[in-house]
Amino acid sequence: MREEFEKLALAGKIEPRHIEPLVRLATCGFCWHRSWGFGRIRSMDPVFARFTIDFAGRPGHTMDLAFASEALKPIPATHILARKALDLEGLRQLAATQPLELIRIVLQSYGGQATVEQIQQVLVPDVIPSDWKAWWDQVRRQMKKDGHFKVPLKKTEPVVYEETERTLDEQLLETFRAARGLKARLGVVAEVVKSLGDLQDREGLLRQLIEALNEDIASHQRTQPALALEAIFVRDDLRSQVGLAPAEGELTAVELWRTLEQPGAVLEALPAAKHRRALEAFREAWPDRWVQILLNSLNEVSARVCRELVDLLVREGHLEAVKDVLARHISHHTASSELLLWLARERSDTFADVLGPEVFRAMLTALERDQFNEKRTSRLQDFILEDAQLIADLTAAADIEVVKDLTRALQFSPVFDDMDKRSLLARLVKSHPAIQSLIVGEQSRQDTGFWVSWESLERRRAEYDELVHKRIPANSREIAIARSYGDLSENHEYKAAKEMQKILLRRKEELEAQLVRARGTDFSNFPADAVGPGTVVDLIDLTTGQRETLTVLGAWDSDPDRGIISYLSPVAQALMGHKPGEEVEFEVQGTVHRHRIEAIRPYRRAQGAAPAGESGGTRSDLTAGAPVGGDTGGTAESPGAGPEASAQPALQAPESGLSPAGSARTDSGPSTEPVPPEPMPHSAGQPGVSEPLAVAASADANHPGEPVAEGPGAGVAAPEVTPTQSAASAEPGEPESKPPFGSAGSVG
Repeated sequence: MREEFEKLALAGKIEPRHIEPLVRLATCGFCWHRSWGFGRIRSMDPVFARFTIDFAGRPGHTMDLAFASEALKPIPATHILARKALDLEGLRQLAATQPLELIRIVLQSYGGQATVEQIQQVLVPDVIPSDWKAWWDQVRRQMKKDGHFKVPLKKTEPVVYEETERTLDEQLLETFRAARGLKARLGVVAEVVKSLGDLQDREGLLRQLIEALNEDIASHQRTQPALALEAIFVRDDLRSQVGLAPAEGELTAVELWRTLEQPGAVLEALPAAKHRRALEAFREAWPDRWVQILLNSLNEVSARVCRELVDLLVREGHLEAVKDVLARHISHHTASSELLLWLARERSDTFADVLGPEVFRAMLTALERDQFNEKRTSRLQDFILEDAQLIADLTAAADIEVVKDLTRALQFSPVFDDMDKRSLLARLVKSHPAIQSLIVGEQSRQDTGFWVSWESLERRRAEYDELVHKRIPANSREIAIARSYGDLSENHEYKAAKEMQKILLRRKEELEAQLVRARGTDFSNFPADAVGPGTVVDLIDLTTGQRETLTVLGAWDSDPDRGIISYLSPVAQALMGHKPGEEVEFEVQGTVHRHRIEAIRPYRRAQGAAPAGESGGTRSDLTAGAPVGGDTGGTAESPGAGPEASAQPALQAPESGLSPAGSARTDSGPSTEPVPPEPMPHSAGQPGVSEPLAVAASADANHPGEPVAEGPGAGVAAPEVTPTQSAASAEPGEPESKPPFGSAGSVG
């Protein structure tokens, strides 16, 4: 072949410098092109001075000899690529029966060494079609035992093949001594521990490693205490493998901790797997002070380390001390973002009495504070955005006024961008619909509000206050106590407490939705020229001639025995807007009644004794059939009323023959038994109104919640009164009224 190339050089078809490269290419028969990869030389054409080469995807490719001598690299027939082209099935047999021989071929093909990635690329999928990882793990263990292969600790370092065989003990000791720094040496020791069963002189090797580690530990004690502590643990593990006695004067973990009073920085630098062991040594080093030191460190460490500190403190019976520290940092707004991140992740019943709306407020403060911190992280902010249930959990038992304050704080917080802020506000609205108006602005309250008397409003407020400040916190404590009994799958106390929690939180949501829409009034400024809220109506039954008197009051005022009905009841809706002398026909309990309105007078001036000569007929069945649509003064039918309800005066109807003179209701407080409050009957249009009334109260689909009556004058709603008008019309000497939850639209 050389002679042919020399002839081509004499003929001027190639240059003399091309002869040697072309001879090597022709002798090997295989080549490598930097763009087209591996190729097999099929023939050489001396007439046109060119090779015919089969490349992958380019079979029969022709290439000028002069160009080929410079662009192609010869590949010997012993190369793994050539072996794949010549005997692929034989290589597959080697992979199954003699994997080390296959690895030797690969390494020698690349100059005696190759990385794991290079080995995988050349063998997969042609030689090793599947399950590469399992195959490589097995081969790696065999290479460690074989004296010709040097297996690296890092994947980026190459696997080396050596012709001279060496024992595994010699390889590991050489690798240990060549490692730079104590951290790298600890990695080699970890590999030694994995290979203990394959060592020939295990005790001798471990003695040498322990001596070297003791020197490194002493030199790193002050400069890198965390690394020295980790090395102490590794050294002790090595010694325990062969039962060696501690060397005289060697540093222990307890002695190292006695030189350090602040464990936070050391624990942060330690691997997480070493935390518990390090804390046990710290407790032994500071038997009298370890509790206080760890409590003081809670606000200075990462969430990961904080979890380990709290776990140790709780295991040793210091749960209450942990809660006190958490409560203090939260209330003072000094809690770090990492401490709050751990608490947010934890959110277990163990810390139920700590978790609350103040935690979210403290989170906002911590995030705002971190904006000016050079080492700030966004982990807490990211967690708040990712955990869709966090805000709902923290504010579930919060007073609605507290939720409103949190909403305002979130709206004005510079921490979140507009899109994230909208997402968080949407979560608040989802769990507390009553704050929607605060976010989107005050809308038409005439369409959604309803009138109630101040007496019934105060009773609902009292029930809400008792729920938020007494019953829900007490339930949280019951859950924490029940959880401490363990085995939640069979813990009936825990399940009962959780069920009660659902009932209490559901009742809280109902009261919030009602109270935010309720508009208190004393009915002194309502017109009395037609039937409406705050009027006393004298009627005559045109069928029987019986005279009757009805008092139309607020949505939560209903006492059929004394002629008091809600203005949202079907009877009141039928009468609404009618004037004296008009006849009204309506149905009560399946019976059609025809009445004529004799007189209408305002409720506030009708509270005294009835005029002389007032008709003294018996009570009509009109009110007897009217469903009780709201608060009845905290009787047994309304167990949710708080103890303050008994101090509120009962609504009085004017004396007449239809209502026994001098009759009075007695408001009683709730039973001391922890019975769940009964959900107040309500409808989509008018919460707090029983189902039959809701049908009449929400008949107009275009105006949900607006009273609708039958007959002439129907649809007369309570007049809207501004706060200024309300204050001007208050009765002299009457205490200044408070709008529900501070809403601007309530009436005094």
